[in-house]
Amino acid sequence: MRIASPRLLGRLIKRRLPSSLFGRSLLIIVLPVALMQVAVTWIFFDAHWQTVTSRLSEGLAGEVAWAVESYQDDPSPAALERLVDRAEASLSLSIALQPGRDLPKGRRPALFAVVDRSLERALSERLDQPFWFDTTRYPAYVDIRVKVPEGTLRVLAPRDRAFATQGHIFVLWMTVATILLTAVAILFIRNQTRAIERLATAADAFGRGIDAPAFKPHGAREVRQAAHAFLAMKARIQRHIEQRTALLASVSHDLRTPLTRLKLELALAEPTARTAEMKRDLAEMEHMIDEYLAFARGEGGETVETVRLKALVEEVCEGALRAGAEVALDVDPDLAATVRPNALKRALSNLVMNAAVYGERIAVSATRRAGGGVEVMVDDDGPGIPEDRYEEAFKAFNRLDEARNQNEKGVGLGLAIARDVARGHGGDVVLARSPLGGLRAIVRLPA
Repeated sequence: MRIASPRLLGRLIKRRLPSSLFGRSLLIIVLPVALMQVAVTWIFFDAHWQTVTSRLSEGLAGEVAWAVESYQDDPSPAALERLVDRAEASLSLSIALQPGRDLPKGRRPALFAVVDRSLERALSERLDQPFWFDTTRYPAYVDIRVKVPEGTLRVLAPRDRAFATQGHIFVLWMTVATILLTAVAILFIRNQTRAIERLATAADAFGRGIDAPAFKPHGAREVRQAAHAFLAMKARIQRHIEQRTALLASVSHDLRTPLTRLKLELALAEPTARTAEMKRDLAEMEHMIDEYLAFARGEGGETVETVRLKALVEEVCEGALRAGAEVALDVDPDLAATVRPNALKRALSNLVMNAAVYGERIAVSATRRAGGGVEVMVDDDGPGIPEDRYEEAFKAFNRLDEARNQNEKGVGLGLAIARDVARGHGGDVVLARSPLGGLRAIVRLPA
């Protein structure tokens, strides 16, 4: 038989321990209390209860032996009557002769086996005759029967004469005390872990762009300190976002003003091949500025709403239909998600238009995930991307040789923006091989 190594044994124990803070804290408090209660109970039964029970059993066995010897010395009816009266008055024993009867064959075991063992040992030491006893038939008495030549001598003795009857009271009090201590521990630990859960919920909501104004620090001092640190960090991040948004709005205005003047001058200029090229360059420059600003802005200031995905996806696919692509939709009309609509629309638009440029057939579907949340899948029949370059396609400003992460006039931000939006919702965007033969982009959004 192989002996498990300490490391393997540690892994097995760790695997079976609770993983939550509530479970581990409860185990830390309850396990020592339970072990202490078990140790105290064991010591009580081993050092006190068994000793008292053994002495009581020995005393009762001696009285039964005296009664049997007294009857055998003079088995006459008159002597038996005197014996019965004396035993009843002095020893509280009820003695009766059952003429011609044999001892019962079977015996029901007691709840505590030590009771039967102690009484059987005491009777075996004091009696030479065959005997039988039962400690379970009568709630208040012990039934002892001894074989005599005339039949069976039956002795009914009070239970407290045979063993200590208050042991179950001690066990009951120990059990009640353990339950009360466990209940108190559960209440206090639950109150502390609830503060940590609320902090985690507020942090997760903030990470997905959802504000939690009702969150207030409470709980233990360390938890409140962590909550105050989170609120300070949240304020700094929001202030940074507001400053960046204001800066980008100013930059956008400053850049678009000269672009508008150039577009106006080109519109008034003599139409030539040179002006046509300049218009194309100007349009590409405007598109690049829009891409840069959208990526830097990240749609962080938009409020979160619950929207129907079918209407949003249909609006996104209109551009691909105008580009001449064949688009198939499979979205449940009742499927909804809590998102920032414009941000999600921009992310899906990047993916759909990217598929429209490099594929002729596009399939857009949305399903509910088994673990909660939704998935939006965009498939195309284009050339695709090698699997070992999936993550590389998400890098900002990166253009693959096959140019699959943006349209031809882009700057390499299509997939980067889509993933940034999805992760801003607490989800992600992953790539896979499409059943149509091209690329599949999967947008995963949490519940």
